[in-house]
Amino acid sequence: MTMILEPLPLADSLALGALVLAYLVSGWLIEHPPASHPSVSRLMQVYRHDWMRTFVTRQPRIFDATLIDSLRQGTAFFASACMIAIGGGIAVIGNAATVQRLTDDLPLAGTGPDVALRMLPVIGFLANALLKFVWAHRLFGYCSILMAAVPNDPADPSAFHRAGQAAEINITAAKSFNRGLQSIYFALAALGWLVGPWGLLAGVTLATAILLRREFASVSRRVILMRQPPVAKP
Repeated sequence: MTMILEPLPLADSLALGALVLAYLVSGWLIEHPPASHPSVSRLMQVYRHDWMRTFVTRQPRIFDATLIDSLRQGTAFFASACMIAIGGGIAVIGNAATVQRLTDDLPLAGTGPDVALRMLPVIGFLANALLKFVWAHRLFGYCSILMAAVPNDPADPSAFHRAGQAAEINITAAKSFNRGLQSIYFALAALGWLVGPWGLLAGVTLATAILLRREFASVSRRVILMRQPPVAKP
């Protein structure tokens, strides 16, 4: 507790500030991209609406049920992984002798208490990821119930309205899932602090670059943006 209350060196404080700033800015940019260059997450929202519109007339609906179930299983897997990782991080902090042996054997910055303190941002990001995945799992469950309430008749005036509701819940769940993944990226970046402030800055730079590249400059984004070729006239 004394280590936590002591002021951090300037270099460490700046590195931590860069970690938090990069997390906030990258998340905001992914969810509010420029209109001329949308992110993958924003582009996929269109396809989620298309999915629910197609869902109205699809027979049978087994494919859709399987797909929404796979989305729930994915969020449940990541939530379980975060719980295990949080438990491991807390165990490291609570076992001073083990941490001290690690600092003796590995090129980690500081003493055992220093290393334990530097695990706190990692655990914080993992805890945030866990909360996001749990909420996404619940929202995908809400989405499945809304999908079950969609009439299988396009002539029904409530069919496309309910399909639109399901699409919006699906999009909200996907946002929470993506925020959880982003937290995992930055939890890995925070591990760089174990080797010092420069290690943390390197981790932040690498995590931010990978995250933004996959959202704004990836091959998958180019594929998603491909337009349907014009139909040749007979």
